Amino acid sequence: MLKYFEMFVNFLWGLPIIVIILGAGIYFTFKTGFFQVFYLKHIFSETILKTIKTGNKGEGNAKGLITPFDAVATAIGGTVGVGNIGGVATAIAIGGPGALFWLWIAAFLGMMLKMVEVTLGVYYREKDENGEIYGGPTYYMEKGLGKERGVKWWIVPAVIFGGGIFSTFFITVQNYTVSEAVSAAYGIKIIYASIIYILVNYILIIGGIKKLGKIAGKIVPFMCIFYIVAALYIIAINIENLPETIVLVFKGAFNGTAAVGGFAGAAFNQVMRIGMARSVFSNEAGWGSSPMIHSSAQTDHPVKQGLWGAFEVFVDTIIVCTLTALVIIITNVWQSGATGATLTLSAFETGMGLASKIFIATGIFLFGVTTSSGWYAYYEIILRHLMKSRPKLKEAILKFYKIFYPIPGFIMVVMATTIGMPGGTVWVFADFTTAIPTFVNVGVILALSGTFLKLFKDYKKRYILKEDMSKESTKLFFEEKEDRKATELIV
Repeated sequence: MLKYFEMFVNFLWGLPIIVIILGAGIYFTFKTGFFQVFYLKHIFSETILKTIKTGNKGEGNAKGLITPFDAVATAIGGTVGVGNIGGVATAIAIGGPGALFWLWIAAFLGMMLKMVEVTLGVYYREKDENGEIYGGPTYYMEKGLGKERGVKWWIVPAVIFGGGIFSTFFITVQNYTVSEAVSAAYGIKIIYASIIYILVNYILIIGGIKKLGKIAGKIVPFMCIFYIVAALYIIAINIENLPETIVLVFKGAFNGTAAVGGFAGAAFNQVMRIGMARSVFSNEAGWGSSPMIHSSAQTDHPVKQGLWGAFEVFVDTIIVCTLTALVIIITNVWQSGATGATLTLSAFETGMGLASKIFIATGIFLFGVTTSSGWYAYYEIILRHLMKSRPKLKEAILKFYKIFYPIPGFIMVVMATTIGMPGGTVWVFADFTTAIPTFVNVGVILALSGTFLKLFKDYKKRYILKEDMSKESTKLFFEEKEDRKATELIV
């Protein structure tokens, strides 16, 4: 049974998803004039550099639940995690060094996909009965497809998307991967590591999304810098191997990689598939997860938060994933036959000695809990949208959900340890939970591409070309259009 399921997942992550991700990414890249290339400096200056200069605050008197930086910190906390450490390691272990190249390609195009979906998420967001602002793919399916375009069956993609996202609630690799790393580093049973993981998760999510954003804003920058410095140190002390490493990446990307050491070998199609799969799982571009937290940001223009989405992919994949892969390749442990977080730990131990194992395992733990807490926010937002017409029932379900949230991850650990499920099998399930919502979400953002491009042109005129926009009548948020319609009806 598992064999056929794996074949089905491999099919999903073959030509179908490659076509839709590459196609959509190329489309938005061309329509925006290669924005992620020619305006990369602008992306950085209007996101992280602006935050450093002006502080962690919202855009003027903009509405929102959390600051733009806290939103991206929560989102990066949700993306920079086991996908970067265990997922990338698995990609190299299965596909060889060439998988890194396809990781880059997916990330390059993913920067635009993330920018589009975050922009749409902010544009179509709405206030709940308490005046708090939420949004995401299900919101722009309802408003963009349903209200604007009159698509009566918008609920179908919304249910499929929501079901796909929620499948990760029950089929999750976070707890397993983190517990595996902590167990290997500290010499404790994986079950005990899992229990510790659960307890820390409860501490992070107890205060809700607003509190979570503030915590993420403090933890995420520290853990990213910590990991980057450690990786750069290993690359520096093995700098003589870097040219050969780069050759292996580009050669393996198109020719596959022959069997060597404990590495079983990989054909071109396998290298491409695994590289793109791990990229999407890591940075979640096109997946539709990050827009759910970005939509709550205090911003006065949807594209401004969209820039943070592009920045998020750059940090997650172009920087963190690349460093993980380079460390694994440059230390030659990719040939060992190990997979997952264990392979990454082995690479750092080879480069920095035994003590590094503990440091990196601690880093993996931090990555993991911020990822899990970030996804807690995503699930909560979907539940809020689903139950928005029944506020009392919604609050009851949210209270239960907060208590129950870490349990499925623990069950996955118990199953993996009792039946001996290998790490590679766990990632097969992860690929399945990624594919379904990605197909739906990318299809929807393509359908709503006109809205994004209209907002993008407005942003470019206002903030890049510095044109006089006083006579422009573009509504920057969907709620503004609804308010205008309501006013016209009254008049």
